[in-house]
Amino acid sequence: MAKKRIVVLGGGISGYGSAILAKKEGFDVFLSDAGKISDLYRQRLEQWEVEYEQGGHTMEKILSATEVIKSPGIPDKAPVVVAIREKGIPVISEMEFAARYMGHAKTICITGSNGKTTTTSLIYKILADAGFDVALGGNIGESFAYSVATKQYDWYVLELSSFQLDGMFDFRANIAVLMNITPDHLDRYDYCFQNYIDSKMRITRNQKSNDYFIYSADDQIIMRELEKHPVRSAELPFMARTAMASGAGDASLVGGVFTARAGKNEVEIDTEKMQIKGLHNAYDAMAATLAALAAGVTPEQVAESIYSFSPVEHRLEPVAEVGGVLYINDSKATNVDSVWYALESMTRPTVWIAGGTDKGNDYSPLFDFAKEKVHTLICMGLDNNKLEDSFKDIVPNIISTDSLDSAMRAATAVAKSGDAVLLSPACASFDLFKNYCQRGELFKEWVKENVK
Repeated sequence: MAKKRIVVLGGGISGYGSAILAKKEGFDVFLSDAGKISDLYRQRLEQWEVEYEQGGHTMEKILSATEVIKSPGIPDKAPVVVAIREKGIPVISEMEFAARYMGHAKTICITGSNGKTTTTSLIYKILADAGFDVALGGNIGESFAYSVATKQYDWYVLELSSFQLDGMFDFRANIAVLMNITPDHLDRYDYCFQNYIDSKMRITRNQKSNDYFIYSADDQIIMRELEKHPVRSAELPFMARTAMASGAGDASLVGGVFTARAGKNEVEIDTEKMQIKGLHNAYDAMAATLAALAAGVTPEQVAESIYSFSPVEHRLEPVAEVGGVLYINDSKATNVDSVWYALESMTRPTVWIAGGTDKGNDYSPLFDFAKEKVHTLICMGLDNNKLEDSFKDIVPNIISTDSLDSAMRAATAVAKSGDAVLLSPACASFDLFKNYCQRGELFKEWVKENVK
């Protein structure tokens, strides 16, 4: 019988890992990337003798697939994906594929429009500190598939985007965490918010009664969805504004202290003692605490790890304070809700740098904080019209720029001692940068080299 043929679309972190796992499992594998594959991933593909192409797609090779593993960055509307689907070839994600080969391991899966990177990093740290045999994957860390191919772990902590969830069908999260749902990536969901909501709710798909579902009870959209479609798993809600108890456990924040309980285990955390500040980080810590307790970490170990956890890069990351001006890198804030949390946490008069590729944003949720805290908005993008129009009656001073250098020069010129310069774009980075990481790195470099 002929070997099953796996075609992998995209040669980034998700793609190269999937290709190597498919090769290890004995499939006939071909990887195709329309762009350029990085040297490191190319070396690994060659080491594993995976056939690949870059700089274009050979359709006859792709359409001979039994199954296609699609990288999350490739939209369903891409002509190559349309052609694959028209031929009736199943298209899945790296997560779906890798989970088939992870053996006895369990998964903790984190999704949401905001807060997932900090929450994922925190859960991983707590489990690793507690001596668990754990790998970090999904949107951060190593490729999940590559980890499965090269070593067997007991636990996988996976940050999942809506795009990854869209390609998951039989995959099951033992512990599912849903931080929140706010409009994002609507350009990929036909500008229909419900399509995006449905995508996020897939995190509970295939869960059983002995699994856990951790979610924000303060999020009205999640609560509405749970009324429509109750879950089978044990519910562990977390909250700061709602009063709601669950038999399986919950976490609630009152006066700067939160109590979290999962089953018989309970812990109290004083958010003042945490290195990560602000309401959004309290939510992240509550979710992470519930996940760790559900996984079997002791309350004492949970508290110790949470208190020693430092901020995630590119998420409200203090860069430097020069001449009384604090520079903050929040490049990971690629949507309106992330910026809401950033502006909410600002305690200084703010010079706010925003802009990039707009994803169908409605900026009105930011108006109150912008009016209260922002004295200058610096628009940084190739098309700033929507940002300028949205804030022209809200922020007294608006400056339009088309590069990081011009944006930073404008920011340093208007910032006074006691101010904060906040890079929190609310948009994707693709008009001027490769990704949000590069945007954040260049911001930090500029501050280091030019602000004296």
